Amino acid sequence: MNRWVLHIDMDAFYASCEQLTRPTLKGRPVLVAGVSGRGVVAGASYEARRYGARSAMPTHRAARLVGNQAVLVAPRRPVYMAASRRVFEVIGRHVDVVEQLSIDEAFMEPAELTGATPEEVRDWSNQLRAAIKEETGLPSSIGAGPGKQYAKIGSGRAKPDGVFVIPHEQQLEILHPMPVNALWGVGPVTEAKLAAAGIETIGDLASLSEKELDIAIGGAVGKQLWWLARGVDDRPVAPRAVSKQISSEHTYPQDLTAPPEVDAALERAAAESHRRLKKDGRGARTVTVKLRMADLRIESRSATLPYATDDAETLLATAFRLVRYPDEVGPIRLVGVSYSGLEDTLQDVLFPELDQAIVKPAPVTADYESGVSDHEAQFDADVTRDVAAPQGTWRATQDVYHPDFGHGWVQGAGKGWVTVRFETRATGPGRIKSLRSDDPQLVPADPLDSLAWEDWLSQE
Repeated sequence: MNRWVLHIDMDAFYASCEQLTRPTLKGRPVLVAGVSGRGVVAGASYEARRYGARSAMPTHRAARLVGNQAVLVAPRRPVYMAASRRVFEVIGRHVDVVEQLSIDEAFMEPAELTGATPEEVRDWSNQLRAAIKEETGLPSSIGAGPGKQYAKIGSGRAKPDGVFVIPHEQQLEILHPMPVNALWGVGPVTEAKLAAAGIETIGDLASLSEKELDIAIGGAVGKQLWWLARGVDDRPVAPRAVSKQISSEHTYPQDLTAPPEVDAALERAAAESHRRLKKDGRGARTVTVKLRMADLRIESRSATLPYATDDAETLLATAFRLVRYPDEVGPIRLVGVSYSGLEDTLQDVLFPELDQAIVKPAPVTADYESGVSDHEAQFDADVTRDVAAPQGTWRATQDVYHPDFGHGWVQGAGKGWVTVRFETRATGPGRIKSLRSDDPQLVPADPLDSLAWEDWLSQE
């Protein structure tokens, strides 16, 4: 019986959530990236992608590509998490086993599709997409094929807001002309090795003999990629265990002996861990820096923040408070950064710059034991305690409420005035009101109210 694996991916999820809850943004090039222009883009609408903007791109560059039409909005993770939970609740009514990969994508293998025709798979997928759209208002794309590899490729081809089915008899015809880096598991290093061997397409990789494969890349990973290139993908769809820690570490061919080398290695590991953290969809409370010295001693030092965050600057600054240098511990061969204490709920901090300032640690003169040494440092809670903002202080894209006009979001503020667009998912495009910044009736609001899902949220 033919097996069908499906991959569902919510289209431009963060930006779609913003366009859903702020209807005047529908059809506009939205960059979910904060309003300061710093950092990187967390999400870009398809309207913004037409200009070349994309996720993980520096915000200033994405905004420059889009131009004056760009709409920058600050991320609202509670909204995205709630929307994700509702999407997967709908999926769970249609499929018994779901392998959720991140906040906005998952694999499925519906039992009723075993042995189905491509047309039946397409119809089933469109019915699921319609159910999600009807209940949440959010668009999605689904790819389907005989294994995970094909399902993932299919969802990419289905975007935006569509279905792409790869029939069993056409799988190699579709797969083999594709560039080899489209194969799941081929990263920059493996791609460079394959390119050096003259392998540019997935078909090139599939045509290698086992001996040629061992020469080109070798190892168990190389063999797995080779089988995938030949259309063999029997990996099961199964619920994923919830990660308790996200980490990245690198061993360097030359020992690190100078502080700038260690700084660069720390930034590299922190950035990779942060990318995985963002994809996971949670925030971290604890940062751990791991060092392995040239003599194979290992040191691990941790610090715990009084709140969970996914802010890259805060996490990197925390790592810099923990790292030690060759003049203290000797030559270093491995540097790693891990994030743990993972939580779904993130907390806004009034003065984030206090935790984002990079302060390198003072030299430590105390002796330490060989092996793993855990030093838990608790940050001063006074630095980040919740303090009410001064009356009349408003941030662009902040959620607000006024008893006369309802829920809205700040479009601009200055010179004693604040401009607010009052709208939610349920209202359609809303009206603009200019109010005095110190209007006592204008108050901060819960971002979740913009979803207008009161009945559903009250049942959670």
